[in-house]
Amino acid sequence: MSQRGIFRFRLYVAGEAPNSTLAIANLAAFCRAYLPDRYEIEIVDVFREPKRALADSIFMTPTLVVRTPPPARKIVGTLSQTQTVLLALGLVSDVG
Repeated sequence: MSQRGIFRFRLYVAGEAPNSTLAIANLAAFCRAYLPDRYEIEIVDVFREPKRALADSIFMTPTLVVRTPPPARKIVGTLSQTQTVLLALGLVSDVG
């Protein structure tokens, strides 16, 4: 995977629930630290846009949808495990 590609994220949250707020903050901090100037974040509140959540098969929040680069992936949770997120995004090859 190119280290120069743009990462496009869609984060599904449930209003201002604590886990949703934490996921937003964690994703923003992660992107600033590991993907400076190489990311776009779209936040979707499932309370305000339930049909979008259903269209993307989102049944739990918070859920991060990695739209690009391919393959599309989903990560459920607050994104507080940095090494796990790095692995899921293909930015490292092993958590150990």
